[in-house]
Amino acid sequence: MPTLDVREMPPPKRHPKIHETFAAMDTGETLEIVNDHDPKPLFYEMQAEVEAFDADGYEVEREGTEKFVAKFPKK
Repeated sequence: MPTLDVREMPPPKRHPKIHETFAAMDTGETLEIVNDHDPKPLFYEMQAEVEAFDADGYEVEREGTEKFVAKFPKK
């Protein structure tokens, strides 16, 4: 499972990097994102703009005050 830790990345570069990584994945893979906040805005963006995103398989888990791990599966 590809993992992308974006916590140290400048915010304007996060979504483009996530979209680039997701697009390069194969069908059936899941992108794991580690973020410093709940990535709900990214979920809505992916749901609206990325046909290959499996919104039903999305999961997010809070692992601390500034660590959220989200799984973005690809159809």
